[in-house]
Amino acid sequence: MMEEEVLKKKKLEEVNVEDKSLGSVIVSFVNAGGEDLGYEVSMNKSNTKATLDTVINKALKHPEFRPYSFYIDQIEITNSLKEALDKTSYKSENVVKIQYRPEAIFEVRPLTRATSTIESNLGEILCLSFSPDGQILGTGSGDKTVQLWDTVTETPIAKCEKHKGWILCIAWSPDCSLLATGSMDSKIIIWEKDGKEKGELKGHTKWITSLSWEPQHLNADCTRLVSSSKDCTVRIWNVKYMRVETVITGHTDTVSKVLWGGTGLLYSGSHDRTIKVWNDKGKLVRSLEGHAHWVNTLTLSTEYLLRTGSFEYKSEEINLPEERKKHAAKRYKNMLDTIAPGTSERLISGSDDFTMFLWDPLNSKKSICRMTGHKQLVYHVAFSPNGLLIASASADKSVKIWNGLTGKYIGTLRGHVGAVYQISWAADSRLLMSCSKDSTVKIWDVKKMKLLYDLPGHSDEVYAVDWSPDGQKAASGSKDHVLRFWRN
Repeated sequence: MMEEEVLKKKKLEEVNVEDKSLGSVIVSFVNAGGEDLGYEVSMNKSNTKATLDTVINKALKHPEFRPYSFYIDQIEITNSLKEALDKTSYKSENVVKIQYRPEAIFEVRPLTRATSTIESNLGEILCLSFSPDGQILGTGSGDKTVQLWDTVTETPIAKCEKHKGWILCIAWSPDCSLLATGSMDSKIIIWEKDGKEKGELKGHTKWITSLSWEPQHLNADCTRLVSSSKDCTVRIWNVKYMRVETVITGHTDTVSKVLWGGTGLLYSGSHDRTIKVWNDKGKLVRSLEGHAHWVNTLTLSTEYLLRTGSFEYKSEEINLPEERKKHAAKRYKNMLDTIAPGTSERLISGSDDFTMFLWDPLNSKKSICRMTGHKQLVYHVAFSPNGLLIASASADKSVKIWNGLTGKYIGTLRGHVGAVYQISWAADSRLLMSCSKDSTVKIWDVKKMKLLYDLPGHSDEVYAVDWSPDGQKAASGSKDHVLRFWRN
């Protein structure tokens, strides 16, 4: 929780008074989840967002300046306090509650054009993922091949042809050195980033449905991987020795998704309608229940941090594994503290029952809230990189946006005319990308809740999209056998 002195209610002298004729108000700050910071300040109504930024950075005792956005009753303060208050039902005797939300220190530019349209002998592109440093793209397709692409030149690095079934899932290790792919042939193959095969992981008896690496801040060498399968099991593998460490049983139907969380816990969602929480030895910690149909998808509030590990715009000079581990741990802690001190990792589950649940799986088997509004099954859910927003994609042709701390509905993005299969956030959490059965890719401005760009070009259903962790580019893969790179 907050430091003792910050938790105590404070009345500070007026800050940066510019026009006393407008009068003063007492301001109280709350985080994105509505939790009171315990910090009150008397401010003149002429004070601006810049003043609020100064005050909140002082209150939170950040060693470096961090930008925030501020809201009164969902009205953003873009200029003066008075301007925002005039748009609300504020009464002079009330304390003004201002919600603060951290913003990225950089801004990603919208994607507007396709820079490459690659039509080769690729099959249907079913999955794709950028490496944590954004330099390589891995794709998996229905022709049983995995391909690696140089994202700078947008040319192929290697074509990997060892699988004997469709490639269903793909995952990069957080240190960027290895790529794991899972197939309908029940095998997992580990590839080096130049396309050379490191080895096969055999043990599952049916399709591989998802893959997730142990976070870098827990394992500097990134040698452990967890997989889920249609055979109802979850397996933990050691890729250094290419062998299974633990076989986890307990689900009674297909395990559709597995995640390795930042605290070391594993989360698995299944067609048996449950989400189970395991420790890294395979022991059941708790079972999360509430869905009335298959659990299709899971996402963690820290997923972006876990995916990118120690990679960020200023970390190129960090080379030693232990140093990268420390940097990844620092990023992980800072992210949770920035959202709200004391916040733990949260989990979202999406289901065929048209609903989602928000969980605090580290502390409770009871959900924080049940999120309803979609009218058909939920295909995909994704937390924004800053953990404050949730996006959900559904067969009802819509994308919905929710509060990442409370699960409260914020709005709906409409424009697709077919089922929305997948979504991907820009690194600054301001923009969102979606792909659909309607053959289009769309870019959305989440703050304004409107469509920015429609990106046509595919001639059939678009199954997969990914926005690179550096925010500079994106890729989409389609049933039309075409891979497209997108840039601003």
